[in-house]
Amino acid sequence: MSEVQATGAAELEGILAAAERAAGELRRGDRFARAAYLTAVADALDAEADALVPIGRRETNLPEARLRGELKRTTFQLRIFAETAVDGRYLDARIDHAEPEWPMGAPRPDLRRTHIPLGPVAVFSASNFPFAFSVAGGDTASALAAGCPVVVKAHSGHLDLSRETARVVGEALSAAGAPAGSFAIVYGTDAGRTLVQDRRIKAAGFTGSIPGGRALFDLAQSRPDPIPFYGELGSNNPVFVTEAADRARGGDIAREFIGSFTLGAGQFCTKPGTVLVPKGSRMLAALREAELPAGAAMLNERIREGYVQAVRALQAGGARVVNAGFDPYGEAPSPILHIVSAAEVLANPGALLEECFGPSSLVVEYDSEAQLPELASVFEGQLTASLQAEEGDDVAELVDVLAVKAGRVLWNQWPTGVSVTYAQQHGGPYPASTASGSTSVGTAAIDRFLRPVAYQGFPQGLLPDELREDPANPVPRLVDGR
Repeated sequence: MSEVQATGAAELEGILAAAERAAGELRRGDRFARAAYLTAVADALDAEADALVPIGRRETNLPEARLRGELKRTTFQLRIFAETAVDGRYLDARIDHAEPEWPMGAPRPDLRRTHIPLGPVAVFSASNFPFAFSVAGGDTASALAAGCPVVVKAHSGHLDLSRETARVVGEALSAAGAPAGSFAIVYGTDAGRTLVQDRRIKAAGFTGSIPGGRALFDLAQSRPDPIPFYGELGSNNPVFVTEAADRARGGDIAREFIGSFTLGAGQFCTKPGTVLVPKGSRMLAALREAELPAGAAMLNERIREGYVQAVRALQAGGARVVNAGFDPYGEAPSPILHIVSAAEVLANPGALLEECFGPSSLVVEYDSEAQLPELASVFEGQLTASLQAEEGDDVAELVDVLAVKAGRVLWNQWPTGVSVTYAQQHGGPYPASTASGSTSVGTAAIDRFLRPVAYQGFPQGLLPDELREDPANPVPRLVDGR
């Protein structure tokens, strides 16, 4: 049992004061130094893997292979953000030279635009990814890459791992020469609430439940100076199977679907929680006969209890069991599949399309593919929406609806597994996230913690390096519209 104590008011004040001081130093520092900090953290975490992984195993019930893979993802993420910082493309540097004959009818002044870090960022750790979305996860990596100090609020589900990871991060940053106050960790619900309301915190990142995220979002927006709150909350991640796809490979789709919705005991934010299939489909027949994977322990008892409650609520809403393992409500819940008709979903989407965090999914039978755009339209905002279809299927209208509803739309692939890369989008319309124009995964995540500044008429010596005529460290930039 962890003996980590909640952060008191005096300690929190010291952390916030140090973060405010560090913000200025990081802002005035260069991006190459920030890249070195991130690389140092990645190297230190890799070196401490044998110490950290067993703590995660004990606190989260996740298997060793999963935790080692997740730690590898985490350190890769830190290194790709180091590369992003060095590249400088994220600055979106633009130069407009003075133009006395500018055709708008008045002379154009000399304008030069770049981006600067927002300032200290609060990061709220997730329960289901104790490395990749936690203390040293994507929010921390992208904020540090942007030049923002980070104050992490540890998740109660893995306090010991959070403490030890924070120790490794803090020591690595200090050894690399990062300003004091560049990184800190706090514990306890009260400390988290205080963070989002404190004037020194300029943005927040969150991964977790809809109720918890919405409460913090409301606090962030109710401040005298509202701040950006980048929350990843909840998602059902529907999958739409066309008639042609079902005829061609219904059994294979069923097998792949089972693997996706049961991965990690269904505790992925991108788990496919609903699959829509033609009436009398081969896929449904295969799902009825399939041997589902064995049950697995969930992250903690609170999450297990919430999962069982959600399954019971789905059944109370009219969902019938299609297939289930030995003990779908037990200590290590076995997977369970339910079924409803398209008409039932259209009549009661609120009860049937809620996220169910765990190894459960819902099959929806439709009568005609013509129903699919309407069915897609009743879903709330999603992280992902997927199509299992064949070339030649007339799904353009459905794809258009899905692009409005989700941040990532997949063709004949499965949403579990979110690659950390340059074109990734992990976010979507509410309640998938609180800021649908942003991503929490991939290099574009750095944009969340920056804001633009334009310098008009400034002498060269006072401009940021990337805006000077002859920069010491050039970056890609737009000059006079080219």
